[in-house]
Amino acid sequence: MGVIIDRLRGGLIPSVAVIVVLAVLPIAGVPRSWILYLFLFFIYLAMANMWNLLCGYSGLISLCQPAFIGLAGYTLVIFTWHGLPIYLGIIGGAIAAAGFALFISIPVFRLRGIYFAIGTLVVPEALKCVFLLWRPIGGTIHGGGAGYVLKGATGFSTTDVYWLALGIAIASGFCIRIILRSRLGLGLAAIRDNDRTAASSGINVFKLKLYSFVIGAFVTGMAGTIFYIYQSYIEPISAFNIRWTMTLILATVIGGMRTEEGPIIGTVIVVFLHFILARYAGISLLIQGTLLVIIMLLVPQGITGFIRKTGTYRCLLLKF
Repeated sequence: MGVIIDRLRGGLIPSVAVIVVLAVLPIAGVPRSWILYLFLFFIYLAMANMWNLLCGYSGLISLCQPAFIGLAGYTLVIFTWHGLPIYLGIIGGAIAAAGFALFISIPVFRLRGIYFAIGTLVVPEALKCVFLLWRPIGGTIHGGGAGYVLKGATGFSTTDVYWLALGIAIASGFCIRIILRSRLGLGLAAIRDNDRTAASSGINVFKLKLYSFVIGAFVTGMAGTIFYIYQSYIEPISAFNIRWTMTLILATVIGGMRTEEGPIIGTVIVVFLHFILARYAGISLLIQGTLLVIIMLLVPQGITGFIRKTGTYRCLLLKF
């Protein structure tokens, strides 16, 4: 019993306290800019956790996350334009993203390594072209391409959207923790190290990769719908933009891949960079790419891995 209480004090209780504090911030009168920063942090964190699941834990260098985000966002818009509640649009968008991941898994899973990455990179670009030409909803188009305003978004206050974002961030963290402590997590770790050896050991490589791919798409799509509730507008160029991919890679690599804390630390830095680089919109991708290369060269294990490594060295020094 004492061990259980110590674990609760050491992990669960501080986490619950942080969640409660974050939940009450919108009604505590904090500046609106803080709410925006935290909102983006929650959205990016949920997506980064899923990319960490795919690339870090499953060995799938997936670059098609913008496809899930954009497709989920358009599903949300289509639902609202047909008079359905936004909550159904959130669920429908997540299901559409997961269904699309299931659909494309058949061809892209035939590719390996860098070829898989290139194959998934093409997917959002193809969808961007489709939605630039196709009008999924009748009526007036706003802006270039099939751009639409989200109907019913005015019924959601900033606080409501903030709580939705907080909820998806917490859910993504719990999802990662549950997966890593399950047989699925053990199987994914074996596949990441060597999928051929894992297959020869009786592990169904395709099925486990498919599970992680679909789960990642579902949570990423849901986070995308919440983002577009806040933005209240969607159009193809930004929805299927490679900036989403760059953001997720930065957050995961900077914080530390294959760690639960890494995306949290990395997302804090990414949100900070998002507002710092806003004035340099034309070259922000170049700056982020340069930063990513520098981090991979100097600290390939990320900030979390560097801290753990440094802590290990300190412990060894203390022993001597």
